[in-house]
Amino acid sequence: MTESSGRGRIGVLAIQGDYAAHADALAEAGATPILVRKPEELRELDGLILPGGESTTILRFLEKHNFLEELRQFCSSRPVFGTCAGAILLSREVRNPQQPSLAVLDARIERNAYGRQIDSSIVNGETTLPGGALEMVFIRAPRFLSLGADVEVLARREQDPVLVRQGKVMAATFHPELSSDRRVHQAFVDLVARFRKD
Repeated sequence: MTESSGRGRIGVLAIQGDYAAHADALAEAGATPILVRKPEELRELDGLILPGGESTTILRFLEKHNFLEELRQFCSSRPVFGTCAGAILLSREVRNPQQPSLAVLDARIERNAYGRQIDSSIVNGETTLPGGALEMVFIRAPRFLSLGADVEVLARREQDPVLVRQGKVMAATFHPELSSDRRVHQAFVDLVARFRKD
């Protein structure tokens, strides 16, 4: 068994969004997915995905259930991947409107930057991941307004960065779990495996 298909236990925050699709994608990429609904469930994980949904609703749930501080500590010490609303929660600064965040990704992000749900789209964009163009599903997607110098762009929608990585943090403004292409989840599983080895 290769390191990239190793036995990493990767959680999916199961509050909102298509967390079951993320779990399926993780399993296909060689990880053991764990649905996470309580802060104590974070302790046995090697990595975590924060899926889409409505970021303010997710924040309210986290604050109400004394989950936010445990999650902040986890995200500052272990690999984490945020998609759509998850990317908003990870970013240092949130616009349209402003809101609190976990602030572990050096990025400014704007909520609902591509329009309403009716403006959702599927596009193919350039990526540094091996295998050619990447299918990207956008649903009420946010947009990165600026990125810190240490943030690496892994995929773009025209000129906009849509998949980024900074150390052990990954974020996507689209929904890779809704595509049959598993390269994004595989990249995160590989990242988790690398930090487990370190």
